[in-house]
Amino acid sequence: MNLQLFAHPFSSYSQKVLIALYENDTPFQYRMLSPEHPDNLAEFARRWPIARFPLLVDGDRQVEETSLIIEHLQRHHPGPVALLPADPGAALPVRRLDRLFDLYVSTPMQKIVLDHLRPESERDGHGVEQARQRLDTAYAWLDTELGERRWACGASFTLADCAAAPALFYADWVQPIDASLERLRGYRARLLAHPSVARAVDEARPYRELFPPGAPDRD
Repeated sequence: MNLQLFAHPFSSYSQKVLIALYENDTPFQYRMLSPEHPDNLAEFARRWPIARFPLLVDGDRQVEETSLIIEHLQRHHPGPVALLPADPGAALPVRRLDRLFDLYVSTPMQKIVLDHLRPESERDGHGVEQARQRLDTAYAWLDTELGERRWACGASFTLADCAAAPALFYADWVQPIDASLERLRGYRARLLAHPSVARAVDEARPYRELFPPGAPDRD
């Protein structure tokens, strides 16, 4: 099998790529990154010293970073679902929201999560409070931005939704989306019910005890 994905099912960015693979039923070899698979860890470290996952290996090519991985999949392993429009103009709004979900939802969410891994004496209370405020600001903006659209950019499930699903899934765990933001909460619920997203979430259930702040008993 040419496609290999070095990833972990509980990783939000791994889920982003897994959702894209599952959406198109793309066959691949799952190279689990965990202590139970030392050969995968060693190969991953050899290939990518930056050590940020997931990492896609396609034959003699290697692709880092989630958005580029999904674009690579669409170009070289297309399926029935086009996650990025072929027209450059139509693709731009999808790329825009993909980046915004990564930068303004995933990044502050990870700030809060990673702070729990620090010794209590070294925690960054000010930084965490800033991250919570940034999430609340992003939530309010997204509630307006999404409007009545079914998916992030309209009627079709795209790269932007692959980014949104794990970002909103975990962000709502650490900074709950206010009940007044009904459109955003509805969008998150639709994402979690979508088959490719639900599969990624279900595969990660056995690892919920690893969530540093403590996983809520929901979703």
